[in-house]
Amino acid sequence: MTGPQFTGLEEGNPMPLGATCDGLGVNFALFSAHAEKVELCLFDARNQRETHRLALPGHTDQVFHGYLAQAQPGLLYGYRVHGPYAPKQGHRFNHHKLLLDPYARRLVGRLRWSDAHFGYRIGAATQDLTFDTRNNAARMPKCSVVGDNFAWGTHRRPAHRASRSLIYECHVRGMTQLHPDVPEAWRGTFAGLASDAVIDHLVGLGVTAVELMPVHAFTDDRHLLENGLRNYWGYNSLGFFAPEPRYLAEDVEEFKRMVRRLHAAGLEVILDVVYNHTAEGNELGPTLSFKGIDNKSYYRLLDEEPRYYVNETGTGNTVNFAHPRVLQMVMDSLRYWATEMRVDGFRFDLATCLAREPWGFDAGSGFLDAVRQDPVLQHVKLIAEPWDVGPGGHQLGNFPPGWSEWNDQFRDSVRRFWRGDEHLLPHFARAVAGSAETFDHAGRQPSASLNFITSHDGFTLRDLVSYAHRHNEANEDPQDGHEENYSANYGAEGPTDDPAVNAMRARQARNMLLTLLVSQGLPMMLMGDECGRSQGGNNNAYCQDNNISWMDWENLAETDHALLGFVRRLVRLRHDHAALRAEHFLHGDRVSSEDIPDILWIDTTGGPAGDELWRDPLAKVVGILLNGRIIAPRSEPPEEILLVYFNAATNGVEITLPEFEGGRGWLRLIDTSAPDAPPVELPAGDSMILPEHSATVFAFRSHGDPPAEPQ
Repeated sequence: MTGPQFTGLEEGNPMPLGATCDGLGVNFALFSAHAEKVELCLFDARNQRETHRLALPGHTDQVFHGYLAQAQPGLLYGYRVHGPYAPKQGHRFNHHKLLLDPYARRLVGRLRWSDAHFGYRIGAATQDLTFDTRNNAARMPKCSVVGDNFAWGTHRRPAHRASRSLIYECHVRGMTQLHPDVPEAWRGTFAGLASDAVIDHLVGLGVTAVELMPVHAFTDDRHLLENGLRNYWGYNSLGFFAPEPRYLAEDVEEFKRMVRRLHAAGLEVILDVVYNHTAEGNELGPTLSFKGIDNKSYYRLLDEEPRYYVNETGTGNTVNFAHPRVLQMVMDSLRYWATEMRVDGFRFDLATCLAREPWGFDAGSGFLDAVRQDPVLQHVKLIAEPWDVGPGGHQLGNFPPGWSEWNDQFRDSVRRFWRGDEHLLPHFARAVAGSAETFDHAGRQPSASLNFITSHDGFTLRDLVSYAHRHNEANEDPQDGHEENYSANYGAEGPTDDPAVNAMRARQARNMLLTLLVSQGLPMMLMGDECGRSQGGNNNAYCQDNNISWMDWENLAETDHALLGFVRRLVRLRHDHAALRAEHFLHGDRVSSEDIPDILWIDTTGGPAGDELWRDPLAKVVGILLNGRIIAPRSEPPEEILLVYFNAATNGVEITLPEFEGGRGWLRLIDTSAPDAPPVELPAGDSMILPEHSATVFAFRSHGDPPAEPQ
């Protein structure tokens, strides 16, 4: 059967960019500042044959455009762009290469690697200066025209306040591939993530948002496939509007159905987005889209030698946010996902790159200003990974109001404190209190600090307490990944049957989880940390789309289930106590009706911590008082005082519980050394032994409070 026979293109409109269906036909519009001609290439429904090649007749303000009457959703297409192949001048046009539309909302088929995907003749003595004339279309995915007839119904966004949020970083495939209660056809897909089994787990855990690792269309690096590996993480973008096809069990609307189901369960959806670079690499990389459409506009090139790329991402290229059309593309993409797909926020990979001007990082950059004033994006959650690999790349604390930032200083301070490192107590205390010295400026709130112990990049929590060294032998380069992880194995490298070692590991995992969930700021957990997921010591599993990275739901041990129950208790504790979720930074302020400030650090005597404690390099014990009567906003129920003691020492330490007027004592809520112990009341002023390597949470008991009930 033959497809529709199109005879030509009308001029159409330059806006909107991309392929837009109006019911009677499709308008195509593609930006290129330096192209000489753009051809629209159409393919049959089976993606096997190029049926038409039509020049876009319109050319307005550097946008090539045309209208194809009678075209409908499902039409497969790509572009061939004509212009100079002059790498030394920054131009890499090659009309022999089929190119993906940067605005494509769906990709059909997969990229099958071939030398024909490269704009130059591989193996030639002059490398990328030699023009290649092979047609790569047969091995390229194709763009598909998408309509919009999805019925959202009575859908509502959860819209959780940042102070009440708890983020769960997860991978669509890793979360669902081995789940026995996810239908087999849905495993590894958006449908699987929206299944009852996964939603029940997330809701039972108490998280408020899932942060999905990249779901924009991406490709597997050629060298990985040649080594039997894949780009599992997905930080290798092919396009910024289309969802990754491998995560679709059915059609593009599956993503919307997932969002609708997660929202109905009270869960927000945050996307990890990669706008800083693309899959096209450096001057020796393939020509798949942007490079062949307008290399000089889309990428940052070296001023003195535009043949070469600025590489502040470590991947070979850097997207040129200084160009208005490139900035427009990213803003259009963000608005598309926030409005059409209804996601609730974005985590920006290597966000420093996005905010660079010619002179370096700028908190008033074009991108950050554009986002800040945007009527759509100012209402979604914005999270920065505040670094890149360029000069001055670490910019923690320097993003504008409204942004949260991955706080690597929190991560490192907490890891090192519980490992027992010296000189760590002041750093640990600042981290637990919200890192005010870093974020308390320009009206920012504690949620500016996104606190995490583990993330996709590095050890899982189980591995953090089981390995002193990385074990990346399964990767293409066993020496990749961070060498220093501030981890410890507590007596054996990797799995062991030693009960004492395993008990210590379990306690240290509980200590770090408790620290995360009682600290001021916005907490994030890593997929599987709640039930002991291990990657076998691999701290850079970006290429491991297999059992190394997937959640092993069926083989959870009894200890894993115990940890899951403990995490649920911690999450309930955080949700129940506004003192742990302050909406302003705490600086020891008092109010006239209170003897206790909003925050007070105490020593083992129950009195205020003095300078001697903070100066002691060996100090490993401290307590924090949080006066919920001051901290809790008026919208929250009346709050009491919380006390958390941390002991990273190798021995038990005697502490005295503080005494305050009007109270009868303290209720011990959680003790990491006895995770199953029920709540118990202890008199104020009494002494007790705080066990080694443990943390304990207490709540102040007023005279009128009812007796404690076991949980």
